[in-house]
Order: sequence, then structure tokens, then C-alpha cells
Amino acid sequence: MKTFTLYRHLRFAVGIVGLSCVALPVLARDAESMHEMQRIIEAQQKQLETQQQQLDEQRQLLQKLQTQMESLADDVETTEQGQVARIADHEQIVTSRGVDRVKLSISGWVNRAVNVVDDGKDTDAYFVDNDNSESRVDLRGAGKINDDLTLGSRIELTIAPDKAGNVNQNKTESGDVFDQRITEMFLDSKRFGKVSLGKGHTASYGTASRDLSGTTVISYVTVSDTAGGMLFRQKDDDALTNLRIVDAFQSYDGLNRRSRLRYDTPVYNGLQFSTSFLTEQRYDAALRWGGQGYGFKAIGAAAVADPKQDDSDLQYDGSFSLLHEDTGLNLTLSAGLLERDKQSDGKNYYGKIGWLTRFFSFGDTAFSVDYGRTRNQPAENDDGYTAGFAAVQSFEKFGSELYFLYRKYSLDRDVEPSVYDIDVVSLGTRVKF
Repeated sequence: MKTFTLYRHLRFAVGIVGLSCVALPVLARDAESMHEMQRIIEAQQKQLETQQQQLDEQRQLLQKLQTQMESLADDVETTEQGQVARIADHEQIVTSRGVDRVKLSISGWVNRAVNVVDDGKDTDAYFVDNDNSESRVDLRGAGKINDDLTLGSRIELTIAPDKAGNVNQNKTESGDVFDQRITEMFLDSKRFGKVSLGKGHTASYGTASRDLSGTTVISYVTVSDTAGGMLFRQKDDDALTNLRIVDAFQSYDGLNRRSRLRYDTPVYNGLQFSTSFLTEQRYDAALRWGGQGYGFKAIGAAAVADPKQDDSDLQYDGSFSLLHEDTGLNLTLSAGLLERDKQSDGKNYYGKIGWLTRFFSFGDTAFSVDYGRTRNQPAENDDGYTAGFAAVQSFEKFGSELYFLYRKYSLDRDVEPSVYDIDVVSLGTRVKF
């Protein structure tokens, strides 16, 4: 009995030893596997931490870019028509090499046309740069000082071979024009307004040319811009005079672009007041307005200026344009007056009826018919008459317009000799960048 019991105990001990021999290697391998898994988990945790850090850096970069874009979106400028506008969304923004906080926008266009001119005797074609909106490059820099103040600068250059105002029957190729249209700097406050110093638009410039017709690229109140250099021809002997179209037709549209100090108020309920001061004690002041409602859009302006011209006093001008948004029908009116001491006042009246529609998906189509009259220009009792028909087709995705114009210029003179009418057919295109 004892022998059996001893045998049973020995058998149990041998089983335990055998089991241990099998289990210990397995447990050792499991421990090694657990250790390896722990190393893998730690490596993955480090990788996740690195990725999270990269995501945080990218988020900060995106926030910085968003802040810069919002800053640029807040920069405002006064356009040639005096409207307050933001830097266009389609303009490309680049960083200035000089100052990191200043952003630079580059824009402009090329505007070329062919004018077929009948001066009463001859009919010829002239290839010109369209003075309605001459070819140019526009550089604008802006840096935000704080949430209210923006400091900026602007340089706009004319690059226009054979400008329409310089080409005539005696000079079919007038040469290249490389001129400074605008060279100014400004400080703009959302609360207090904008101060501009340098050569640029005077406060009164553009107040006679408020126009919603969509045809201003080739037809607006300054009717001489299409072919202003062309010479009138005498009826008695067909000889050319030295009298140009631009001499006979004036819009009295403010003091143009000058070296000046200009101030513009913020816009209050669509109203904005502007004034500027020039050399030789010249000055001007203007009031602009724009609004929209009841299916209409309207803009208007009025100005007074002291041009300090010989034998002249004050100059006044104003314009108004109304667009019915559903039909596209529009009306534009403009008038200008220059007071004179020794002869009758110079006067200009202009009216336009237009239709703005969308025949094609790629852009608006605009038509207009206008009529203008300039009195006592260039001499007393001289009367200039003009009538025109214009059509403009825009191609929005390409920033382009194709335009057509027929215009007649007539000048009735108080003294001999009388002159022929001038008929102009203009066909051209403007391509923006």
C-alpha cells in the first residue's frame, strides 16, 4: 500500500516537472511578445504625437493666412468714378519684398481699337489705344496697421502706343506713351475716412461720368475720348484745320488727375463727401451717392471746383444714372458748366438710354444710344453736337470685352470757315489681367 502511494506521488512529481518544461518556454515567449507589443504601441504613440504637432502647425498657418486675407479684404479704395470698392477677389496677391506686412496687388488691361474715320473728304482706318479706358498697369500696396487703420500706396502707369487723343490725319502713328497716371500713398480709417497724398484723382474727377449702362468702355460723357485727336476739315476748300474733336467737346468732369491732398469721408447711408487741394490755390469738393432698392440701382454725384484758369471762375458738374435691374433698362444724365468772365460760359449736356441684358451665359450684353451738346467751345457761340450708338459684349471668365461704336461729331461755328462732320466707327477689345 505504501509502495503504491509512493509510486503515485512520484508519478505526480514527474508530471509537474514535465509540465514545467513545456510551460516555461511558452511563458517566456509570451513575455517577449508582450514586450514587443509594448514597444510597438509606444512607437505608434510617438508617431501620433508627431502627426498631431504637424496638424497644429498647419492649423496655425491656415489661421495666419485667413487673417491676412481678411486684412486685405478690408482695404478700400476710391475708384475713378468715386465709388468705394474693395480690392477685387480675382486679383492675385503677392508679398512685397520690401516689407512683409505689406501686400501687393497687380492688375490692369490692354485696350486696343481700330477707328474708321470719315472726315468729310477721306475715309481712313487708324489703329489706336482707346482713351475711354487706356491700356495700363496698376500696382497697389496695402498694410494693415490695426483693425481700423490701413496704410497703402498706388502706382498706375499708362502704357499706350498711338493714343486716340494723339492720332490724327497728319500723324497716323503718334508713338508710344509711357506716363504716370497715379503715384500716391494713403492712410485709410474705417471710422474717420481716407487721406491721400500724391498724384491721383481729384475729388471732383469722375463726378460727371456716373454711368450704369455697361458701355462706358467705348461710350460715356467724355465723347472725345474715342477719336479726340482727329482734325475737322473745312468745307470750302477741304483743307484740314488745326481744330481737334477734343477742342470742341468738353465734359467739364472735375479737375482730372493732379498732384493733390485729398480727403474722403466714410460712406454714410450711401453718401460720401470728398475734397482736395492742389497747387496755385486750386481746390474742389464733391458729393457722391449710391443706393439700391425697389428693383432699381442708382448712383449720382455733384462737384464744384476752382480750376484757376485765365478769365474763368468756378466749374460745376454732376451726373445721375438709374438702372432697372429686372429689365436692364437704364438712363444716364450729365451736365457741366465753366463760368467765364469775357465770354459766354462753357456748357455741356449729355443723355444716354441703355439696355443691359444677358443673351449668353458667358457675359452681359449692353446697348446704348446717347446724345450730347457742348456750347461755347472752343470759341463763343460755337456749338458741338454728337450722337452715338454702342454695343458691348463681355466675357466674364476671361476678363474681356468686345465693343462697337458709331458716333457722329458736328460743329457749328459762329465764324467762317464752316467744317464737315466727322463720322467714326470704332471696333475694339479690352482684355484685363
